[in-house]
Amino acid sequence: MADKHGAMSRILVTEAIAAGGLDRLRAAGHDVDVRLDLSHDQLVDAIVGAHALIIRSATQVDAEVLGAADELIVVGRAGIGLDNVDVVAATARGVMVVNAPQSNIISAAEHTMALLLAQARNVPQAHAALVDGRWERSKWEGVELADKTLGVVGLGRIGKLVADRAKAFQMRLVAYDPFVSPERGRQMGVELMELDQVMSESDFLTIHLPKTKETAGLIDRDLMMKAKPSLRIVNVARGGIVDEADLAECIRDGVIAGAALDVFDTEPTTESPLFELPSVVVTPHLGASTREAQDKAGDAIADMVQLALAGDFVPWAVNVDAAEPHEKLRPFLALAETLGRLYGSLHRSSPDSFEVVCQGEIAEYDTRIIGLAVLKGFFSRLTDEPVSYVNAPGMAKAAGITMREVNSTVSDEYVNLITLQCDNHHSISGTFSAVPGRRSEHRIVEIDGHGFDVPPAEHMLVISNDDRPGVIGTVGTVLGNHQINISDMDVGRVPESDLAMMLLATTAEVPGEVLDELRSAPGMLSVDALHG
Repeated sequence: MADKHGAMSRILVTEAIAAGGLDRLRAAGHDVDVRLDLSHDQLVDAIVGAHALIIRSATQVDAEVLGAADELIVVGRAGIGLDNVDVVAATARGVMVVNAPQSNIISAAEHTMALLLAQARNVPQAHAALVDGRWERSKWEGVELADKTLGVVGLGRIGKLVADRAKAFQMRLVAYDPFVSPERGRQMGVELMELDQVMSESDFLTIHLPKTKETAGLIDRDLMMKAKPSLRIVNVARGGIVDEADLAECIRDGVIAGAALDVFDTEPTTESPLFELPSVVVTPHLGASTREAQDKAGDAIADMVQLALAGDFVPWAVNVDAAEPHEKLRPFLALAETLGRLYGSLHRSSPDSFEVVCQGEIAEYDTRIIGLAVLKGFFSRLTDEPVSYVNAPGMAKAAGITMREVNSTVSDEYVNLITLQCDNHHSISGTFSAVPGRRSEHRIVEIDGHGFDVPPAEHMLVISNDDRPGVIGTVGTVLGNHQINISDMDVGRVPESDLAMMLLATTAEVPGEVLDELRSAPGMLSVDALHG
């Protein structure tokens, strides 16, 4: 399948992905190049010429790999974590990084509950003893979950699911999450408190945080010293959030009772002081290892990669400087990009700055993505290189162009309106018409103060002329003589002015010699070809 620039899209896959996702990519016409178990040097060689890279948690996508990626548009991580991708380096090179944050949340939450129960009832230890010929019923006495306090560190998607499931076991829920309001916590049946207090009150502690500079080593000996001796820690999030050496030491010293871990600071690993402790339950990063989660991740990342290769907005892009757009905004993304392209055609030289004005209902939401769509469209007219939501801001910075975003919930004539304007020289406005019972479509409604009502098209002309009889007929005659049809047209006038402007959509591109013929016709002041 060719991308928007006519090149075949090669997708490099370096780890096992559910077959359904790869089949979706092949069915879409992509060249899916599966190369498993590559060394770092082999990856550096293989990435050359690839438009997309799909990985899981084992492939290290560092600055060297990204530096060798001469055509890379997107890195897709079939899962949640991204600590194996240098997102900063990817962003600097204009490479989109996407993941599948909702693919394994149920599997991870269920595995958390499995480890919670296994830790409480010593299931794997008792199993190992029995199959080894030892009946050790009294040795592996456990504890009930009912009426115990579960501390949840991080109330994101997975943390919330774990909290919901823990309620069924009649557990008291406390949590630490500075991004969740106390009112929201009450709605969830969770008491929010500081991390130290969560640690001191919990009988079980489960961690659901991303691994960042701030969270690495967060659960250390100093924090565990505040806990009850009966505390058991469960980590199905990311290795390294719990200091493994401190954890082993605290369990050996009786500071806490035990732990259940699915993730480790270095993976894969088969050696750890934690493995020697009988009160520790471990699994080899199985949180997402269910058939359902793998199918969801494969399908989701295939969809995200296809969107990125097509130059469309990708909902789960982690390095796009905008929030995921509200449903109200989504119909306006294509309009904003079209306005950017038309504005790039209208403006013969790059402006130093311009404003993006959102008016009406859409101004109530986070409209940063609208500004990115405008930049994406604007620079697509100036370069043959792929322009994305990731690299468009960098292109603007390199060109010395600043963009100011202005929002107003007041719109005099339209329910919603997007306007691009620059130094009072040029402006263009568009809206999205969504009338019940009629076809919804984008409309260009203003250029340089002249009102119109024309849907944007691939080929358009904007003509400034003297407001006198015969000019419209001249335009139709010239275009007709060259077998160019007009598919749509409107005339805009400025009150108390002898100037008028025509906006036309044509069925084909108007050649340069025809533009010159129009410019030389009587009454014509300017003729510009716009490309939507």
